[in-house]
Amino acid sequence: MKYFLLFLSAFALAQQTKSVDFKTANGSISINPDDKSISGTVIYTFEVLKPIDTVKIDAQNMTFSALELNHKSIPFTTNGKELLLIYPFQKGKNSVQFIYEAKPKQTMYFVGSEETDNMEIWTQGQGKYTSHWFPSFDDVNEKVIFNMDIAFDSKYQVLSNGVLKNKITDKNITHWSYQMQKPMSSYLLVLSIGKYDKNIQKSKSGIPLEMYLNPKDVAKLEPTYRYSKEIFDYLEKEIGVKYPWKIYRQVPVSEFLYAGMENTSTTLFMTRYIVDSIGFEDRNYTNVNAHELAHQWFGDLITAQSGKDHWLQEGFATYYALLAEKEIYGEDYFYSKLYESSMQLKQASKTDTIPVLNPKASSLSFYQKGAWALHVLREGIGEKAFKKAVKSYLKKYAYKNVTTSNFFDEIKKVSNYDLENFSKIWLESSAFNSDIANDLLAKNKSMQIQLEVNKYRNKPLAEKYVFFEKTLQSDVYSSVKESIIGQLTKEKFEDKKQLLQLALNTKNIQVRQAVASTLQKIPEEFRTEYETLLDDKSYQTQELALFYLWNNFKDKRVDYLEKTKDWIGFNDFNLRILWLSLAISTPDYNANKETCLDELISYSSPNYEATTRQNALEYLINFNVINEAVLKNLVNATTHHMWQFSKFGRDNIRILLKTPEIRTAFQSLLPNLNEREQFQLNRLLKE
Repeated sequence: MKYFLLFLSAFALAQQTKSVDFKTANGSISINPDDKSISGTVIYTFEVLKPIDTVKIDAQNMTFSALELNHKSIPFTTNGKELLLIYPFQKGKNSVQFIYEAKPKQTMYFVGSEETDNMEIWTQGQGKYTSHWFPSFDDVNEKVIFNMDIAFDSKYQVLSNGVLKNKITDKNITHWSYQMQKPMSSYLLVLSIGKYDKNIQKSKSGIPLEMYLNPKDVAKLEPTYRYSKEIFDYLEKEIGVKYPWKIYRQVPVSEFLYAGMENTSTTLFMTRYIVDSIGFEDRNYTNVNAHELAHQWFGDLITAQSGKDHWLQEGFATYYALLAEKEIYGEDYFYSKLYESSMQLKQASKTDTIPVLNPKASSLSFYQKGAWALHVLREGIGEKAFKKAVKSYLKKYAYKNVTTSNFFDEIKKVSNYDLENFSKIWLESSAFNSDIANDLLAKNKSMQIQLEVNKYRNKPLAEKYVFFEKTLQSDVYSSVKESIIGQLTKEKFEDKKQLLQLALNTKNIQVRQAVASTLQKIPEEFRTEYETLLDDKSYQTQELALFYLWNNFKDKRVDYLEKTKDWIGFNDFNLRILWLSLAISTPDYNANKETCLDELISYSSPNYEATTRQNALEYLINFNVINEAVLKNLVNATTHHMWQFSKFGRDNIRILLKTPEIRTAFQSLLPNLNEREQFQLNRLLKE
């Protein structure tokens, strides 16, 4: 009977959205950071559309109690992945409530600690599913109005989706009550807990724009959130549909998995985008800012029915972010980014055989080729018709799920454009049509020159010298000049010296940075000119220039270190970590090497974010500065939730284990490691 029941349930679950429509969710939860657990009471209302014997709610590794359907106990079971309500459901309205407990292994992340006063808790539902921390729905087609009441330590702020309706403090615990007015897919449910300062602006349409920062970063508020209001006002006008939610928040969180995530009304993003005015030149939040905001329409308001139509979210968000940047930075910037992605897509198409309309398509296809498809379509039918179709598409399917056909239906109402051929070229083929792309790029004068530069790629320098010289002295957009510098990389210095000098004379930060990155062997005759890069208002340029100057001119190392001893750099301490590494490795430099080493090793410890730690560990390993603390921090890296950092840790341990002395050192570390660290290191030792 058990197996028969599970078979019936599995069949029913696949059809659930056709038989059951969940309406609202009221969650009242509390979180225990000590044991990284969550518990609470959940009440769902739902309507049965067709008789059904089992209703499911996705719930990963959760326990349940006190379950009642319409205030009466009914049978239920769990299989580790779902809560199954077993009952002869008939058509009509229902409510179910229950208590649950969970220790999420993913999707809810606990970062930092109370002891070091940097604790944060945040969630990331897309790709990993909200059902790991809140009983909900992995099927994006099930849209629900979520209302969340969260109890937590009053020293912290708690953020979620929707409007903060109430906030009550009882002793040391504060209850935060958030309400949504409209339905959304479960993967867009969010929690973010930390210590924040808040800045509020208002859009032209009256939407509150809340921008959060850790108190230690408040001086970076303006450059971090630069153009936020302008982006919001532009997108609302360009899209032609009012922002669909009552409030918009943006919150940087430590150790975030992606650049940003468009949770409904509350975007989370990486702390790497917290910058000062100098950092803004190399690592600003503008594109991510616009991309995640565009998702509030394309992804949150309307959601793709399946992975096949994922481009309707990522392609649209990518394209509208570019349009917003065009408004801010100008047409040349817009076309340079289209050109950049066209080159990536052209290269990828040589090996990538999966088209956009496939759930297994690459991110590059969903994002960049999807954006290119929209640009081709917009140019093909005209801006006015395109905007009319998009507006109609959003309004018709608001708070629903969509397919590519739904979008095409709205295009057909405003144009006779050949959508069948368009789809074959841009959505159903893995090839990238460079001819069409180049014709559109050539509408911009700078890109006309860029395409000419490309034609010279395999020509001898003598044949292109005059053209390059003229272009570097022109007012053409900086990306074209960067491309020229890239073509000079393998040329003899004597042959390209004057062109490099012209590039430096542009005074453009990005063009000068191209010189810094491509000229790794610096002749003495060019040293003085190259040294001017140390004074550029760019942390990335300064990092490149300091390293290559130190590497090329041993007799000048002390001078370079003295000049740069107060450098810090981005919020990941890129310049400070480099300086410490070089200071330790410069015998003649009069610095307390032991103090420098201690500071450098500290940056590789769990007290800092993964990007900082990896940067420090790379320098320590590359400069062969390896001791017990370094090895322990490297092992700890293998337990990190960011797969890139944990892989970095494993890969480097594998290399180091080839040295017998270091293998012995790792083995002696084992008794002093925690359980997770021991597991990871033991596995690597046995390989």
